[in-house]
Amino acid sequence: MIADIKKRAAHRSKIIEGQVKGLQKMIEQEDYCMDILTQSLAIQKSLASLGKLILENHLRTHIAEMMGGRGDAKTKEKAIAELLTLYELHSIRGK
Repeated sequence: MIADIKKRAAHRSKIIEGQVKGLQKMIEQEDYCMDILTQSLAIQKSLASLGKLILENHLRTHIAEMMGGRGDAKTKEKAIAELLTLYELHSIRGK
């Protein structure tokens, strides 16, 4: 993993951990529903941000290598299939 991205992803995951703990506490205390929903949405945004970092790392490392001039056609097709699978998962779950 690229060092800078790894550092940012680790930091983001710790933030998410704190947000989830906060959400659990809010639920246990029966906080106002809108406040719980707001916290839940903040966690979803944080997870999307983490996902973007991991995707950036994958593109800059694995996909770049697979699509490079030295890669054979089978390797390039595998890279394209990975990206299409990710797109499909996002499209299905993102709706």
